[in-house]
Amino acid sequence: MTHPRSPHGPLLPSGHVDTFARDHLPPAELWPDLVLDGPGPPGPAVLNCGAELLDATVERFGADRPAFHCPGRPPWTYGELRATVDRIAHVLTDDLGVVPGNRVLLRGPTTPHLAACWLAVMKAGGVAVTVLAQARATELATMCGIAQVRHALCDVRSVDDLAKAGVPGLRITTFGGDGPDDLLHRAAPKPAGYAAVRTAADDVALIAFTSGTTGRPKGCMHFHRDVLAVADTFARHVVKPVPDDVFAGSPPLGFTFGLGGLVIFPLRAGASALLLEQAGAPRLLAAVPEHRVSVLFTAPTAYRAMLADPSWDAYDLSSLRRCVSAGENLPAATWHAWHEATGLRIINGIGATELLHIFISAADEAARPGVTGLPVPGWEARVVDRDGARLPDGEPGLLAVRGPVGCRYLADERQRGYVRDGWNFTGDTYVREPDGYFRYVARADDMIISAGYNIAGPEVEEALLRHPDVAEAAVVGRPDEARGQIAVAYVVLRPGARRDPEGLRAFMKAELVPYKCPRAIEFLDALPRTATGKLQRFRLREPGTVR
Repeated sequence: MTHPRSPHGPLLPSGHVDTFARDHLPPAELWPDLVLDGPGPPGPAVLNCGAELLDATVERFGADRPAFHCPGRPPWTYGELRATVDRIAHVLTDDLGVVPGNRVLLRGPTTPHLAACWLAVMKAGGVAVTVLAQARATELATMCGIAQVRHALCDVRSVDDLAKAGVPGLRITTFGGDGPDDLLHRAAPKPAGYAAVRTAADDVALIAFTSGTTGRPKGCMHFHRDVLAVADTFARHVVKPVPDDVFAGSPPLGFTFGLGGLVIFPLRAGASALLLEQAGAPRLLAAVPEHRVSVLFTAPTAYRAMLADPSWDAYDLSSLRRCVSAGENLPAATWHAWHEATGLRIINGIGATELLHIFISAADEAARPGVTGLPVPGWEARVVDRDGARLPDGEPGLLAVRGPVGCRYLADERQRGYVRDGWNFTGDTYVREPDGYFRYVARADDMIISAGYNIAGPEVEEALLRHPDVAEAAVVGRPDEARGQIAVAYVVLRPGARRDPEGLRAFMKAELVPYKCPRAIEFLDALPRTATGKLQRFRLREPGTVR
């Protein structure tokens, strides 16, 4: 059955004191329809996803099971994780003055402590805004401004750019340091018990930022029930985790792909996760036999890199049973090569920050190389034209989906483009095959997808234009065998400026997260434009057509 807006009818009475997030939800008429598995509401009206993922899991499986593994240290048990989370929650509410509904920025490498901070924010009724450890000061300032963030928990190793961002009124509390004000030092004497705030199922739990196709990032708001919904649809029905599973992967917790695969899914199943600060292909390959990893989350680029590793034959990968790929299209050649080398069928999937996680996928005998898959149970999908009319099977068009989670941008007019007539439009071109499988064709907008990372060309262009020698800039994607696409910058310099690509690269690395920096820089005397001055991006995408 399909429900507009909240499955409980109008929004439930909020457990938030600070109502900023709810106050800035899109207008009700721009909400996507929700698809529920059965009649009636999908869960209780009062729901705290942190308590469900931690307290309820401890009740079901016990406190002595491993929860998080970290190289070089004994694993954290569920009991130790809960005690740490509860002590941090006490610091948030007792010492820092965080009230339910306050946005709390979380920043740092992927560690058990960062995951514990996220869970503590959930239990305290806060709204987690988890960002990448590599995010630069200008990016951090923009996101904090959009979400009106006033509290931050930050790994001491990642604090410099956050401090440099100069966010007005931001209170930064570091963890992992030696000082008396360190979060973990303050948490140590707190009680190892915390009664989770009674948040409503449709109170906002997190704001995840995505670049979108314009330079200004979009804040995607997700409810407490949404967090559990992605675990109870994709994870439960496709990944099918068991309590003895060990999850690992490359996506950081600042991406919802990583948050789901490394925190939400394993905790919901009573399983454990290996949290790696450095999770490149060589480290992942070595981690599988070392920690007996059974469920792996990464992008196609990493699967190709692992296959190409000269030490491949030295690693025992027999513990693996589920390999999930998302973030970019999985080529059939990569699927076949991995299957031939391991006997495992990669679980391909497409997800979106706007929808929190994966909504089309297929596993086991249902998996097909070169095809994304079928709508995950609980989700619906169709291919439509630009007016929203359903297209016949075999004809490419825009992908539209709906399910238990939907897009809700934070005070952003782009909501009108993403949600139309109750459906979420992902910006992808797809074909629906006659047997119901969905096959990816291309991005329908100017997003560059490189090694699983979304790069908005206009955002990179804005950073280039901050260089004093740059007069004009355009950034487009170029096909690349290893990464799917790479970002290529076409630059017009100011008169008298010297062409210095290395200097420009160094400047960009100080402005943007490394993955957003152009892999190639080409200098032009002028950008191709129409008679009316509109940039002709299609010419830049065709090598050799512009000099």
